[in-house]
Amino acid sequence: MKGFRKIIYPFAPDQSGAVSVLYELGGIIVICDAGGCTGNICGFDEPRWTKKKSKIFSAGLRDMDAILGRDDMMIKKIIDVTKMMDASFIALIGTPVPATIGTDLDAIAKMIEKEINIFVLSINTNGASLYDDGISKAYLELFKKFGKDVSSEKNDVVGVIGASLLDATTSKEFDKMIRRIEDKENTKVWLYSIDTDNHPFEDIENAACASKNIVVAPSGIEAAKYLKERYGIEYEIYYPMPKESELFDDLNISKDILNHKRILIIHQQVYANSLREAIISCINDTKIDVATWFMMDDDIKLENDIHLYDEDQFISLADNNNYDVIIGDETFKKALKNFKGTYVNLPHFAVSGVW
Repeated sequence: MKGFRKIIYPFAPDQSGAVSVLYELGGIIVICDAGGCTGNICGFDEPRWTKKKSKIFSAGLRDMDAILGRDDMMIKKIIDVTKMMDASFIALIGTPVPATIGTDLDAIAKMIEKEINIFVLSINTNGASLYDDGISKAYLELFKKFGKDVSSEKNDVVGVIGASLLDATTSKEFDKMIRRIEDKENTKVWLYSIDTDNHPFEDIENAACASKNIVVAPSGIEAAKYLKERYGIEYEIYYPMPKESELFDDLNISKDILNHKRILIIHQQVYANSLREAIISCINDTKIDVATWFMMDDDIKLENDIHLYDEDQFISLADNNNYDVIIGDETFKKALKNFKGTYVNLPHFAVSGVW
């Protein structure tokens, strides 16, 4: 059965991905649900929840509210919340119930904007897609809604699109990412949606000023294309990797383990591609394929790279292709009872919820 998994955990859904982008931007985030999706997002899919709070609310839709489409009640609740706290914007996040009954989040956003002087963002997630789809939609809507047509003069700054802790391999991922990009590009970095400079929302508003964008995940490609079309900003697709002296320490393996081996890397496509390039630059005579359960862009895909859909396909890939080494989240290892090679843990928070 396509997509069926009985051993590998369910992955983070699209609404969690959307929230991960909006979390630090200072807006009021409204999950259009009865409470369960909000609990899952905050309790399982958002690693910052216990340390760094955000203005996240559940719409609290009861059964009859959803069935009868009582949008006026949700609108009133949202307006009441805005009277109690400041916010740079309001975001409406879709879940399975509004998607099933056909709730028009775009229309609700416009109705709220008529009542109060705050921009309202609608992210049409449905809970059936994966986290990277939600990230992609959130980034695109942010730049469309809040990007300003400022002076055409570019600043000495590079924007980063697609960074999310759901893709991260450690809790310190963003600090490392900024340092590595600064070293390579020799310029200031705007890590869009992440509060590294105390004004992440303003960075999005001023996205037209960036001299270049770097896309660190497939979920950032659509937004990068939009910014290129609207402002003429070129972009590169790569994930900043450590130097050779740090690379194998980060993987917690010896370089010799990968010599003359056939390797499979499982992660989001851009990270896996960049890790492949980093390993190949250090080691001769090694063959590496990339596999991902998530977005796969054909423009950056090599011939033997694989888009995964279900457990049987994944197990068959590991059993039949004679890989010597598999690099991926520890969760995947549980499904590989017959794999006799070396398994290297590469955490992926959206997969296992742990680092």
